Amino acid sequence: MEKVMMQLGGLTCPSCLTKIQKGVDDFAGTNDIKVLFNAGKVKFTLDTTQTSTDEIQQQIEKMGYIVQRVRTKEVE
Repeated sequence: MEKVMMQLGGLTCPSCLTKIQKGVDDFAGTNDIKVLFNAGKVKFTLDTTQTSTDEIQQQIEKMGYIVQRVRTKEVE
């Protein structure tokens, strides 16, 4: 399991929160998803045996947002 934080660009309104949260939640192995509009971040835990951060990043970018930075930290 990893804790993932993605710094996002292109968030223009609160409805972006719902769109991003649903997009990340559609992937297997994602939990505890939090989208922080004012900070421009999405945070979640990820089981990397089911989905990779690259797959989620690609999905977010397909939705029209920019992933500026990705940080991961392994957790037990």
